[in-house]
Amino acid sequence: MQKRNHREFRDDEFWKRIPGFAQITREEFADHRWQLKNSLRKISQVATLLGNKVSEKFMKDLEEGQRKTPMNIRITPYIFSLINWDAPLDDPLRKQFLPVGSQFLEDHPFYLTDSLAEDTDSPVPLLTHRYPDKVLFLPTTICPVYCSYCTRSRLVGGTTESVEKETYGANEKKWEAVFEYLKKHKEIEDVVISGGDAFMLTPEQIKKIGHTLLNIEHIRRLRYATKGIAIFPQKILTDEEWFKAFLDVFHEGKKRGKSVFIHTHFSNSQEITLWTKLAMDRLFSEGVFVRNQAVLQAGVNDSPEEMIFLTRQLSYLNINPYYVYLHDMVPGCEHLRTSLELGENLEKTVRGATAGFNTPTFVCDLPGGGGKRHIASYEYYDKETGISLWRSPTTKPGKVFAYFDPLYTLSPLMQKRWRIPEERKWIIEEAEKKSGLSLTAVYE
Repeated sequence: MQKRNHREFRDDEFWKRIPGFAQITREEFADHRWQLKNSLRKISQVATLLGNKVSEKFMKDLEEGQRKTPMNIRITPYIFSLINWDAPLDDPLRKQFLPVGSQFLEDHPFYLTDSLAEDTDSPVPLLTHRYPDKVLFLPTTICPVYCSYCTRSRLVGGTTESVEKETYGANEKKWEAVFEYLKKHKEIEDVVISGGDAFMLTPEQIKKIGHTLLNIEHIRRLRYATKGIAIFPQKILTDEEWFKAFLDVFHEGKKRGKSVFIHTHFSNSQEITLWTKLAMDRLFSEGVFVRNQAVLQAGVNDSPEEMIFLTRQLSYLNINPYYVYLHDMVPGCEHLRTSLELGENLEKTVRGATAGFNTPTFVCDLPGGGGKRHIASYEYYDKETGISLWRSPTTKPGKVFAYFDPLYTLSPLMQKRWRIPEERKWIIEEAEKKSGLSLTAVYE
């Protein structure tokens, strides 16, 4: 295999390999309006665009995947064209955005629809307040693409065949209660503006949220969260109104001595092209600091080679590789989850490959609302049963949380035992006995 150079960026007309995009010019493909207008939302569009590049068998597999996944399809032509359609089954981008039925596995018995207990820790709608000085604000439920591994599949992207969802889009009427809560709670200094995706907020909404929060004296840091730089970099380059609106908030923050960041979400280096570099060059030239939060996924970024390369390439682009998350225990994602042991080993390999400030922290965001914990900070881990027990003394003092490895990573005998309710109870009791801990978070 030829060694890749993290300083080189793809600049060919890769989209023209797709029969349906063969006549699209570079100028058209570079336009954010064309990208949004031509985003795929139905499986039938895959067949229309690809023609005979994929088999009827594969298309039926895609259709079965759409019946099983809790997420709708929405994928930009940019990302769709970067998928290797000569071998789509094993392609890391296809795995993230276009699930196939044959790769689904039965959910773990203790999966949670709201794995991180964001709804439980929500004092008012659209807001999660878990950490003392930080909150998560979810002003919208739409994204430029829908990731099949989304931790908010219960909320984001509209109703699917397998999940009924109540909301779609941005509800500005509910924002006022969020702003009032933030004004009253003076301990809060840090607001993450997520969703959904901040790319899907209008310029007016970007400014309204940003200036309202900056006007609250005790709030010091804003983070606009968007996967857009990874899957839709054209917006940074051609949507002047959105870009100006963000810069308006960014520069106002600087005047007030407050920080305004972007948090983005690359999980595989195949997402990166010259358009990514151009978008980051524009942001960096304005002084905007960007951090990345990746999700560890089987067959996507679970090899040392890919994770090290991704880390180095992000660093070269002036994107700080901030976090790598162990995959949340949400429904429809068992085939993408990895064991805790694999995550630990990856962290050991990545650490030392580059400068410490550009080395991502590998974390487990604890099921049940314990918050983010370093991947090696568990109190107890049994690799045979796949149970790990954790404390979160500042976020949730006195509680003990559990994370469970996916069953496919365990021995056939252990997998069989996990499928028997009485055996599951005994396995957990044994873990509590061996660790001397009592599990306080509830799993159903």
